Amino acid sequence: MTNVRPGRLSGRIAVIGGAGCVGEGWGNGRAAAVIFAREGATVFLTDRDPDALDATVQQVRQEGGQAHGHVLDVTDPAAVADFFAEHERIDILVNNVGGSRPGGAVELSLADWNSQLQTNLTSAFLACKHVIPIMSRGGGGAIVNTASASGLRWTGAAQVGYAAAKAAVIQLSRVTAVEYAPLGIRVNTVVPGQLHTPMVEARLAHQRAGGDVEALLAQRQKRIPLGFMGDGRDTAYAALFLASDEARFVTGTEIIVDGGMTARCD
Repeated sequence: MTNVRPGRLSGRIAVIGGAGCVGEGWGNGRAAAVIFAREGATVFLTDRDPDALDATVQQVRQEGGQAHGHVLDVTDPAAVADFFAEHERIDILVNNVGGSRPGGAVELSLADWNSQLQTNLTSAFLACKHVIPIMSRGGGGAIVNTASASGLRWTGAAQVGYAAAKAAVIQLSRVTAVEYAPLGIRVNTVVPGQLHTPMVEARLAHQRAGGDVEALLAQRQKRIPLGFMGDGRDTAYAALFLASDEARFVTGTEIIVDGGMTARCD
């Protein structure tokens, strides 16, 4: 008898949006791509940045995984429709595209508000719209949408467009889960908190701390009861559970990955 077992996603076909990364390290999309491939999935990866996308594809392949990259703007309805039309079978979809703009209801421009909804919410809607018919023809599937702790509570910075969009992603997942459960399609949400991903150095520190990365990291870490920040791998492992058969009876709900931050009352 052998102790070797197949990966949790062996034989599955997974589409992961936002699989590139703005720098070295573990963003949510790159981590999901690598971890899903390690578990036996063939991963179809999308990102609008061809260089970032290729880096993730190569990382998967260097480990012996099966990865295919497609440059895609997931806010473009026609491009998204064309991408999914090329696939006869998809077992798993991970919607991971997102990004924040600073500003409250007064400061945020209408253009930025619309852009935040398009990037963080419409992208998930479009992917669900086109993948559900494919999954239904195949007898079911699993969709994992990525929201944010900002969609649950104030997290220390005014970003009203991002917060509103991520809150809507959670409800998009819930109502879609209930409607399509009879077709064997499960829909859940991962809700990451303040992780240390490459996005911190690349963008957030310049938006919120005048480029002082260490100051921003210290500020964010103070909010986390566990006393350290996770990274994209923590989000990816939660998504892995939700995508796997271990979560066969789990739909219409969320896993919060934030070190206890949103459980605090202060």
